[in-house]
Amino acid sequence: MTDPVRSRLGMLLGSTTPPEEIGKYAAEAESAGYGELWIPEDYFFLGGIAGAALALGATARIPVGIGVMSSVVRHPALLAMELATLARAYPGRLIPGLGHGVPAWTAQMGLTQRSPMSALRETITGVRALLNGETVDDEGRFATFRQVALTHPVPEPLPLFTGVLGDKGLDLTGRLADGLLVSALAPVEYVRAARQKLDAAAEAAGRTDRVTISVLLAANVTRDPSRVADVRAALKPVLAFYLAATGPGPLTGAAGANEQLADLLSRGGPEVVAAEMPDEWLDLFGLVGDQDTARARIGEYLAAGADNVSLATVVADGAAETLAAVGELTGEFTHGKE
Repeated sequence: MTDPVRSRLGMLLGSTTPPEEIGKYAAEAESAGYGELWIPEDYFFLGGIAGAALALGATARIPVGIGVMSSVVRHPALLAMELATLARAYPGRLIPGLGHGVPAWTAQMGLTQRSPMSALRETITGVRALLNGETVDDEGRFATFRQVALTHPVPEPLPLFTGVLGDKGLDLTGRLADGLLVSALAPVEYVRAARQKLDAAAEAAGRTDRVTISVLLAANVTRDPSRVADVRAALKPVLAFYLAATGPGPLTGAAGANEQLADLLSRGGPEVVAAEMPDEWLDLFGLVGDQDTARARIGEYLAAGADNVSLATVVADGAAETLAAVGELTGEFTHGKE
């Protein structure tokens, strides 16, 4: 996915988007000049494959990613069949994303795995082989294939992304996948470190191609500099909710915030985080402010090694303004142009 005329800015539709509105928003994103569109698969909100089909059918050029499908929810053979169907119908425009899945959600379906990393590895290798037209006969720790082959494989290679956070997942991505979708809340420091780890894993595997990084950013942006205080205030409780839900981990750890976040959570939930978190966390873990701020922050992520930056409009009342404000910047960030 290195089209030199495509913008490096994208957008993510929220998981609460009504399915009947996916086509409209997808068409608007393409018209505004965004370079890619991500459809979430958050259980039990939107179906990622069905949502991607709606978005692809409503547009003509924009690549559509699914971010991300749990590797344990569908058998790799079924997943490969669904992806091949879309990839053949919309050549060069589908970007499947695979991950472990949120443990609480997969547990609700009785799909907890002893080795999530094995499940992800077997899914990536099995799906890729089937998409390439191979017959797979294998007995893995997670998936069994008995002479499985697709009737309609994909003529051109389909890029497979992962949505992982930890070092083991990054190593697997660098060795086997085509790209990494970085979860919202990632600071620039995490992206810089992930770039180095992916490159090292790719080199160790003897790869010469670059593993793509697409970053999701929780965003609230305005055209009006006089409203910066308002958009920052609106993002704060939403960001606090996500920080509380995620808890200390690789993303917050990259910014040295794990200890402080753990302390806040020991004394309460999102309300405590919102009331006591440092104001600079808004800038560490989100994209907030006016267009000049957005331009500078996007540049920082690209300089750190990201190939694309996509907006997650997590503040409902600010979504339209954010997409319009950043949409006016899409022409400034194209592949091959800093």
